[in-house]
Amino acid sequence: MFADKNRNEESRPGFWQRLQQGLTKTRSGLFKDLGTLINQSHKLDHELLEEIETRLLLADVGVESTLQIIEALQKAMKTNPISSADQVFDVLHKQMVAMLEPVESPLVFPRSPKPFTILMVGVNGAGKTTTIGKLANLFNDNEMDVVLAAGDTFRAAAIEQLNAWGEKNSIPVISRPHGSDAAAVIFDGLQVATKNNTDILIADTAGRLHNKRNLMEELKKIRRTMTKFDPEIPVEVMLTLDSSSGQNALAQAIQFHDAIGITGIVLTKLDGSAKGGIIFALAAKLGIPIRYIAAGEQMTDLNPFKAEPFVNALLGREL
Repeated sequence: MFADKNRNEESRPGFWQRLQQGLTKTRSGLFKDLGTLINQSHKLDHELLEEIETRLLLADVGVESTLQIIEALQKAMKTNPISSADQVFDVLHKQMVAMLEPVESPLVFPRSPKPFTILMVGVNGAGKTTTIGKLANLFNDNEMDVVLAAGDTFRAAAIEQLNAWGEKNSIPVISRPHGSDAAAVIFDGLQVATKNNTDILIADTAGRLHNKRNLMEELKKIRRTMTKFDPEIPVEVMLTLDSSSGQNALAQAIQFHDAIGITGIVLTKLDGSAKGGIIFALAAKLGIPIRYIAAGEQMTDLNPFKAEPFVNALLGREL
């Protein structure tokens, strides 16, 4: 493992405060006027429980996760009458953290063999290429060497975009002309990264609909090519999901996982989305590690996922 301090990813300064602001729409949809309603009735009753359940479902928390949260509130009600918003939020905090802690699993970077390779996959518009730039910047800040491979050869603008991110981060980008074989580009990237003893290779791929079989087959080909290059190289298959797409993000995750085997998730566009509750549905349904979350367009608007700070930001609690 990378044992020295500068190899361990740290939270970006101010990230959780920015996330808390970005989650305003989700928080408002879940908890707006909830304290007033509880104070008016002087207790949490079954009518208010139904209201909370409806709000959780509308925020795309998902049926399974919603039932877990409601059951936790019901259990707390039986133990002691809940008569204030603070008591409700205490129960919500405890239950939500418990639901997300199992998917709080930061990436571990072994010292060898190198490079640790991150294969980025996802649908068009999820923010995949932008996320690559943010990841490169994060790894740079933690003094890890990075090479980018422009494996999205279908969209010419994607190669240009990745080159721009490479220039911003002073990171080499391996590419071939538009329309080239994506697996060949990533093979080139592996050769360069291996030759230079680079810590991390991040490989872009073309955005694809999760239900298009031929495109999924191309991903499988890329994955086989990486194994043929060196079966010992550690590979993270990282799915980029747009949180604002709600339950569709869950459907994407299921189909990508079935097709290629997802080992980690990046959840993007949490800022301004009213569907931030999808993180609970992902955790309950799949249990795949949520490696990073992103909220904003700036380089530093991406951070390793941590359950308790996330829930504090969602509930509007002190960070």
